[in-house]
Amino acid sequence: MPMLTAAQNTQPDYVALAIVLVVAVIVAIMAIRKKISAKKTEAAPVEAPAPAEAPPVPDAPGSAGQVKLHGVEPKTAAMLMAIVADKMGKPLNELRFVSIKEVQ
Repeated sequence: MPMLTAAQNTQPDYVALAIVLVVAVIVAIMAIRKKISAKKTEAAPVEAPAPAEAPPVPDAPGSAGQVKLHGVEPKTAAMLMAIVADKMGKPLNELRFVSIKEVQ
């Protein structure tokens, strides 16, 4: 009775070898890219923001802009603006004060 035996392949499997080589190249490229990006982040110094002027404060809703105070404290100016608005019978946000100056 004849027995069937598998033929012994003495040649290496080139397809499997090619796949292993491609995977090895991809892993090597990924490792090199990771090292390069790590060096770039280490080499780039973290720049602290330069001290600059403070950004302008936006006006309050309904306000008419800035008021220049000449020799008057802000608290006193606020009281004067409230008194003027009350005497005129108008809301404070409808009035526009350009400057307040103390008269002696």
